[in-house]
Amino acid sequence: MRQYWVVGATMDGRDHYESFVRRGHWFMVNEKPAETEMRRKIAPGDRIAIKRMIGRGKADIEVRALGIVTESDLEEGRVYVQWVASDLRRRVPSRGCYATIHGPFAGDKEWTRQMFEL
Repeated sequence: MRQYWVVGATMDGRDHYESFVRRGHWFMVNEKPAETEMRRKIAPGDRIAIKRMIGRGKADIEVRALGIVTESDLEEGRVYVQWVASDLRRRVPSRGCYATIHGPFAGDKEWTRQMFEL
């Protein structure tokens, strides 16, 4: 069953968004054990969205890119992605998605459709 993931691109004070989209991948810097476990569950065919926080205390986040996972390299810690839409500025409710990785989400929920709809 397809899963949906929401991930960040700003880590250690650097925005990796352009590099992720250009190179067709996503990874985390300084992973925490719980985040590593989530990343390990990402599989080919899953959907992935890069988000950005709009500001401290804001109820919404901004979707920046949407993609389809093509490969998950557990050894390397990278997820390879075919980015199908980038440079988006879609504002959606955060639903608590402030950390580097969140999911998996089911595709049949209204919020997931708002987040991932092309």
